[in-house]
Amino acid sequence: MSQVVTSADFDTKVLQADKPVLVDFFATWCGPCKRLAPVIDELSDELAGKVDVCKVDIDQSPDIAARYKVSSVPTIMLFEGGALKNKTVGAVPKQQLLQML
Repeated sequence: MSQVVTSADFDTKVLQADKPVLVDFFATWCGPCKRLAPVIDELSDELAGKVDVCKVDIDQSPDIAARYKVSSVPTIMLFEGGALKNKTVGAVPKQQLLQML
């Protein structure tokens, strides 16, 4: 199961992580985000130990969304070693998310 990170713990859990981190920027009111949520949770379970999977609610942490210029949701970003390595926007298929890794 993916975990929700906030402004308070984003840097620690994402940028300072010792493995790649897949971050789902979402909003509770977003239909495509709701459709993508089960896929994100599946990836979290399947990739446990290899990749951390987190979610950022853009309404609860607008500063993080602004920092990474998230203008539409869902936006999925892959961070590794504190740097943004890959990004996709929209409710994309699971296979496309796996290819990001």
